[in-house]
Amino acid sequence: MSSSDRSSGSSGKNINLPSHIGYIVDGNRRWAKANGLASLQGHKRGFEVLRDISIASIEAGVQYVSAFCFSTENWNRSKTEVSYLMKLIVKLLNENINDMADRNIRIVHVGARDGLPKSVLVAIDKAVAKTADCTKGTLALCINYGGQQEIVDATKKLLRQRPDPVRLTIDDFSKALYTPYIPDIDLVVRTSGEYRTSGFMLWRTAYAEYSFVDKCWPDFTKQDLKLVLLDYARRHRRFGK
Repeated sequence: MSSSDRSSGSSGKNINLPSHIGYIVDGNRRWAKANGLASLQGHKRGFEVLRDISIASIEAGVQYVSAFCFSTENWNRSKTEVSYLMKLIVKLLNENINDMADRNIRIVHVGARDGLPKSVLVAIDKAVAKTADCTKGTLALCINYGGQQEIVDATKKLLRQRPDPVRLTIDDFSKALYTPYIPDIDLVVRTSGEYRTSGFMLWRTAYAEYSFVDKCWPDFTKQDLKLVLLDYARRHRRFGK
């Protein structure tokens, strides 16, 4: 269970910060439609905001940022949209890898590698290797990720390693997830006014707090981030007690 007692000196005050914040970046296509743009332009703007908000989160003192970039269900979208998103992911990684390294931000991938285009895997591996020794914060990009699939894959991995399921523990299961070195999520932020989790980090959000923001992701700003963090700091987490 991750700690959420980190503090920020913003506005001269110390506030409790989430150690790990997860973003469900929803509403890119609706934002594009509302602004008279092609839906693909919404994704482009969404990735730009993702970069800026991820950096701002880590600079504010959050240690881990996870972003739901492309779900396993997103493969059901049109071939044109999927192809564009894959190219956009490659572009995002290649254009920002040096900046992330300079900012001492580590990049990791969360999700299944099977099914991803070679170009995406190459870009992911390059970014992961380039930033492997960075220590200021970690940006986990959930690409080809599904919460239910992660649990299925973890179960298969455990059964291969330990055929006797009776002896399995919660800790064993946590270690079998895609990225066992990443702590549980403290705060999940979902944009676009939708009130659902869409399978995001099912295991790691068991005791997470949620913040549902009534604006599309491309409109999410650093001021919105500040408000979300302040709201989180006022909550009293019970962890099921």
